[in-house]
Amino acid sequence: MTEAALAAHRAFYDAVETGDVDLMASLWVDDPETSCIHPGAMPLHGTASVLRSWTVLMANVGYIQFFLTEREATPLPPDDDDPSAVVITCTENILSGGEDSGDETFTGGKAVCTSILVRDGSGWKFWSRHASPVAEFGGSDSE
Repeated sequence: MTEAALAAHRAFYDAVETGDVDLMASLWVDDPETSCIHPGAMPLHGTASVLRSWTVLMANVGYIQFFLTEREATPLPPDDDDPSAVVITCTENILSGGEDSGDETFTGGKAVCTSILVRDGSGWKFWSRHASPVAEFGGSDSE
């Protein structure tokens, strides 16, 4: 049960990495109450606004790849063998690069993400997503 939700969660990252707008659209509940908060941005509400933001983001990223760590899925309600929702948290380790300008410069970043997926008649879909950047400090651990 949570395996199917985790597969939908991974498909979300596949959509971003490949710029697949149709796949992205298929992964979100069509409802004015859906929400998405991109790192450092104000909340977006409604599927149309959320999908528009992802379309713009994907159109402006030359290369992006996500390495997910610390991924956990919690069914709602807990201990239910047939949950109607799943909360998935993870750390996104992000590698990105510019457009094909001949410059082979890549940058990295890290964000923590919470996604709420709900089950409808066609499978698991995103209801809400919130990602926040993780600040990397250059200090030593021996302080």
